Amino acid sequence: MNTFHQIVWLGRRSLLFTLRQPVQIVPSIFFPLMFLVVIAAGGDRASTIPGFPAESYFAFALGGAFVQGTMLSGVNSGSKLAYDIETGFLDRLVLTPVGSGSILIGHMIGSLAVSLIQLFTFLAAGLIGGVHIAAGVPGILVMFALALAVSIAFSALGVIVGVRTGSSEAVQSAFPLFFILLIFSSYMLPRNLMEADWFRWFATANPASYLIEGIRSLVITGWDLGALAAGFGTAAGVAALTLTGAAVSLRRKAVWS
Repeated sequence: MNTFHQIVWLGRRSLLFTLRQPVQIVPSIFFPLMFLVVIAAGGDRASTIPGFPAESYFAFALGGAFVQGTMLSGVNSGSKLAYDIETGFLDRLVLTPVGSGSILIGHMIGSLAVSLIQLFTFLAAGLIGGVHIAAGVPGILVMFALALAVSIAFSALGVIVGVRTGSSEAVQSAFPLFFILLIFSSYMLPRNLMEADWFRWFATANPASYLIEGIRSLVITGWDLGALAAGFGTAAGVAALTLTGAAVSLRRKAVWS
């Protein structure tokens, strides 16, 4: 079995496992949507602040829901791999000629499928809520591409945690860290309107800000090449680090087994 067939077989398994487990899909859609609705209701008056970049706070916050959803997909990806470790499936798999790269890519296909379901759901919620995508249909395609790049980066991070801990519960416990990453970003307020210097510093140093702002620019601005370059560049940088870490972790797992 060559590498392509290995990826197809493992990807099919990952996809079926994900689709047969609603608990892998529903929370990663429900929680970001509920959080979006709550902060949009509470922060609607923020759109009246001079210099606020959008007329609708719901439209402003929509990009944050996309990123939050892809982060949750990453947690689910790590949980699935940890489950394979707990059941002994991964130990048996690494004893076969299947490469660690095939395991990584095939395993992430299920998470990407969940991300696509999320993206269509969030987009539909935005359109129903009266959001107009400033960049139009081409912008939606670019938005999906950036969101999937974020999904790949955080899915690989979930794989690292899953391999290192070997416990699905431990992987799930990492979610608060992702939530903190979102809170200290530009999810709820533009960085130029943050009055607290320390908060603006954290938001500027936080990679999640650039991921959110890249998607947000397509929703409320149109084609902001600077925001898109920062978003894609950040996603690519994080993905390079996490994919490398995930591949190394799986290789070590194969050696230990």
